[in-house]
Amino acid sequence: MSANHGALSAHRPALRPDILLSPPLLRGPTTVHLVKDPSDGSCFAVGVREYFLISRLDGKRSTREIEVEYAAAFGRRLGDAHWHQLLTLLGSRRLLAGAEPPPASPSPASPFSGTLYRGSVRLVADADATTSKLHRALRPVLRAPALLVLLAFCLAMEVVLAADTADLARDTWWLFHQPMALLGVFTLLWLSTVGHELAHGVAARHLGGTVSEIGLRWRLPVAIMYCRVGNYRFLPRRRQQLAIGAAGAFANLLFLLPFAAWWALLEPADPTRRVLSGLLLLGSCQALVNLLPLPPLDGYTMLGHALRVDDYAPQSGHYLRLRLRDRHATAAYPDRARLLYTAYAIGSSVVVLVLAGVVATAACFLLVA
Repeated sequence: MSANHGALSAHRPALRPDILLSPPLLRGPTTVHLVKDPSDGSCFAVGVREYFLISRLDGKRSTREIEVEYAAAFGRRLGDAHWHQLLTLLGSRRLLAGAEPPPASPSPASPFSGTLYRGSVRLVADADATTSKLHRALRPVLRAPALLVLLAFCLAMEVVLAADTADLARDTWWLFHQPMALLGVFTLLWLSTVGHELAHGVAARHLGGTVSEIGLRWRLPVAIMYCRVGNYRFLPRRRQQLAIGAAGAFANLLFLLPFAAWWALLEPADPTRRVLSGLLLLGSCQALVNLLPLPPLDGYTMLGHALRVDDYAPQSGHYLRLRLRDRHATAAYPDRARLLYTAYAIGSSVVVLVLAGVVATAACFLLVA
């Protein structure tokens, strides 16, 4: 027994270098970390204590040294049984150094999935390589000074448009009575969604993320592009995750900039200016609404990253239902969880009500205009 214990104490286990560990995430009443194997995409959650141990499996520290750190952090020592359980789990999932990674899931023979009514299609064979090429081409404008200048132009555009909201709304109402012009505007807005999705991928490549898939998803009569960022949840800094989330709306606004300049140069009575008014109003709404903290919008994803909360909306709903049934059922929730879940339940309801009020007010304004 002592020989086995001595051998285990001297053991220096290590994770495979490609294994991804997430920052701490609030999930219900507990804090978890995600562990992902990028070779096959498998992912599971562990608690804070398990993460403490896993994150220190670097091949340099012995289990004995890690035990000392663990005792200092949590006030208790680990036994051999704990180590056997943890290392057996990691070994069974092939996460330890020296283990062969599990075979990658084979790509479907067909890029299509779903049905004619609802489905998706992959548009490129290697999404990461495609976004890498785009990133190299756009690298000069991805530097902070250039981005700040472009952001300033976008904000100035929105300020000018906000000051002219009434005229923009009237021109948009006129546009809805011009079928061909309206078709052209919606085609441009659809194209801006392509830029929106690719911007997520380019931002991910710029900040150390990877892109797993680019494709087209449809639920007739609507079809939109999508871009899946593979490991943004595992990036260490919030600002990296927030930048990737905000990149899509930023790209939408950049798309509008040349049309805004064109609009500003035309006379108010020019029919082209009225068409551009509709494009600018609808495009601005498209970009800004996407920043609202409601699922499945980018603003909701960004809020979760900013607060380090996983499954924010579902967990808030679950907490609120428990609270309404029996307030003692939520005793296990820490104060931070209670505050965040209550705030989201109330805040998201207010956002929905305000949004509904804005839409109703705009409809009434247009009907009497």
